Amino acid sequence: MKLLLDTHAFLWWITGSEHLSEPARAAIADGANEVYFSAASGWELAIKASLGRVVLPDALEEFMSEQLATNGFDVLPIHLRHALGVRGLPDLHRDPFDRILIAQAIAEGMSLVSGDPRITQYRADVLW
Repeated sequence: MKLLLDTHAFLWWITGSEHLSEPARAAIADGANEVYFSAASGWELAIKASLGRVVLPDALEEFMSEQLATNGFDVLPIHLRHALGVRGLPDLHRDPFDRILIAQAIAEGMSLVSGDPRITQYRADVLW
């Protein structure tokens, strides 16, 4: 199975937070699954860190590279088909980062690992 982590799922995984659901935790830990981190989530974390909304190490690029390598996560770039796929999504959720993650999950046939109940309203496969 291919999994795409929502930004909060990534943070909860790397911090060992109990907020991450057991099914999500088990799926991420299952070595048979391919786990992806979107470039959109990197963008979101960089913005939130610069605004002080999330605390991350100053060397964000090094930290992210280390976390992705340590956890064996692949980076999913944002392709034009992902960006254009946002247009076809119903206007149920205004967060642009979540909308691109939804479009990426649909385009790539991935399960989006997210605890955001608004995301379940889309036709994306959501794992939580």
